Amino acid sequence: MPNHMRINIILLFLLPLLAVGAGINGTWHLIVQRGDEPLHARVDFTTDGKRLTGSAFAGTERELRFSGEFADGAVLFNAAYRNGGNAGTYSGRVDGDHITGTFRKGDDAFAWTARRLNTADGPAQTHVFDPVQFHRFFASTIAPALRIQPGDTIRTWTVDSSGRDAKGTARSPAGNPQTGPFYVENALPGDTLAITFRRVRLNRDTARSGVWLGPSTVRPLYFRDTKYDPSFRGEWKLDRDQGYALLANPTPRLKNFRVKTRPIVGCVAVAPPPGESFPTYWPGSFGGNMDYNGLQEGVTVYLPVYVPGALLFVGDGHAAQGDGELNGDALETSLDLEFTVNVVRGQGISGPRMENAEWVMASGISNSLNEALQAATTSLARWVAHEYKLNPNETAIVLGTSVRFDVAEVVDPLVHIVAKLHKDVLATLKE
Repeated sequence: MPNHMRINIILLFLLPLLAVGAGINGTWHLIVQRGDEPLHARVDFTTDGKRLTGSAFAGTERELRFSGEFADGAVLFNAAYRNGGNAGTYSGRVDGDHITGTFRKGDDAFAWTARRLNTADGPAQTHVFDPVQFHRFFASTIAPALRIQPGDTIRTWTVDSSGRDAKGTARSPAGNPQTGPFYVENALPGDTLAITFRRVRLNRDTARSGVWLGPSTVRPLYFRDTKYDPSFRGEWKLDRDQGYALLANPTPRLKNFRVKTRPIVGCVAVAPPPGESFPTYWPGSFGGNMDYNGLQEGVTVYLPVYVPGALLFVGDGHAAQGDGELNGDALETSLDLEFTVNVVRGQGISGPRMENAEWVMASGISNSLNEALQAATTSLARWVAHEYKLNPNETAIVLGTSVRFDVAEVVDPLVHIVAKLHKDVLATLKE
């Protein structure tokens, strides 16, 4: 028998076996149809003969492990939580890049589907986005304004917290109107969205601020007894060339008072979990109205992904802001922005984190200063321990000697504290 015929015969036997392995290996977007709140997860499947193994990331603390069989286009596998607990059984059939089947746990049964994800990212693109609609709440029900790929860059602009653009024209009702949301392809629950702000620039010469100290920032008797002048105006002129702000109508004692401009993005958010909605003055694990004066040009913000596409919002520009935003409003203005968006696949976090050239920073957002500090310290401890493979004692030594805290926000519905470590400290931990 000629050699080429032998090879063809061998291939006829091997191709079905190769197809079995290739039929499900890879990364998939799994959806369990649980009524109006489906469960989304990134799933990785691997086969060894008929044996099927895999893992899923459905949220920050919900890693699943799969074990079962894949044969003749049919799948059957059990899911277990990280602690070994039963997470249900999946059965279904593979049809090319799609799977359909039934998920069962106890007496409950739900339909499930999966589609294969194309994880090969193409060339990064830059999108120039000119917003025409702005949003005053964070929710997964808002239709995307633009769909982008991981690695893409967006150039856009924001209105100020009262809804006015670079020319002072009202474009939206007041209340921290947001630009976006931006849908990031293949971002799934259990992932982390990384937003690097490459340009955060003032685009006009005016701003406004509050002129009282917020009641949550001073003792009650001070707030009760202080008599503010109702005619005092918090209008500011911005000298963009020199980089400072001064009151438009100062009192004699403030005629020489100047503030260095440090533009920040007050709001950076992803959509909160399905079924939840928050006004855009609210902060939370999804980011939101964080009002942190460290959120400047050059910072990367990390946010947990709760829904497919993440749905990224940006807005609420500040020309300058002291720690805590004590006046209730910082120097509110509009901004020109340029930022790059990436997806950290399969690595979920519980709340906002940030880093720049000097610091790694973890947010704590809660009902009180004490609770917010605890949340920030916990997040930073977990981050450093994971990244540098530190045991609990080593983590305690590093944070106990070197942590710094910023009071980011105290006048919004929740308090925001930032715990941070200088990268010079972290450099000593590398092996």
